[in-house]
Amino acid sequence: MKKHILLLFILSLLLSNNYAGNENITIGGRSAGMGGASVTLSDFWAINNNQAGIADLKSMKAGFYFENRFMLKELSYKTAAFILPTKSGVFGLNYHHFGYSAYKEQKIGLAYAKSFGKSFSTGLQLDYLGTSLGDNYGSKNAFTFEVGIMAKLTHNVTLGAHFFNPINAKFNDYNNEKIPSVFKLGLNYCFSDNLIIAIESEKNINFDPIFKAGFEYKVIQFAYLRAGISNNPTICTFGFGIEYHQFNFDFASSIHQTLGYSPQFSLIYNFK
Repeated sequence: MKKHILLLFILSLLLSNNYAGNENITIGGRSAGMGGASVTLSDFWAINNNQAGIADLKSMKAGFYFENRFMLKELSYKTAAFILPTKSGVFGLNYHHFGYSAYKEQKIGLAYAKSFGKSFSTGLQLDYLGTSLGDNYGSKNAFTFEVGIMAKLTHNVTLGAHFFNPINAKFNDYNNEKIPSVFKLGLNYCFSDNLIIAIESEKNINFDPIFKAGFEYKVIQFAYLRAGISNNPTICTFGFGIEYHQFNFDFASSIHQTLGYSPQFSLIYNFK
């Protein structure tokens, strides 16, 4: 009974205030363990978090991500993605699914990223968004895009910025169902080859800003420890990562002070 009440409460937040869902959440076990700070990370899951971050990837990769939000299967996120570097730039394709039979969201993104010299890169993704309210209420869809940049300010400092839905796209005009427009700006500092600290601010135009901070520490050549925090609401995170041959496995969990744990993991395969 408590589970159903919690589920209805969370879904009511998603559907209230003319808010159409399809929030652009942070994807990937690495950034999940770092408080959600992701906009400055140049890695595989930048295909979702800041497309500029895939511009320097050199090999073809495929990956899967899963989040069991608040330990409720009805609020699970699933993502699959593929990246293909070419001489003209890096292309990517990703698919997201959230929810269950009574309410679900889907997103399909086609990304392109390119480096300009050794210190600057940019990325663009075209998105198809869909929402379905069971069998009796039909579905809605819309198109939008997202754009990002990444700049190496010094040898140790990287800046990242990302804007999702800058055109303020909507599902419907007649009842003003808005898709969130979200801007992220962040910095990371590499203290050494073993330690990275990242900070980030995220602003959804409908809500107060969220501040995130986290770190990653390389314990040994193939193992990493991570932790972080974010506010609005206060969420603490922790996680670890392991590299084994052509695989990267990352696990994380966030802790909401009221709603509890949200475990997340991702797996990446690096083609050679």
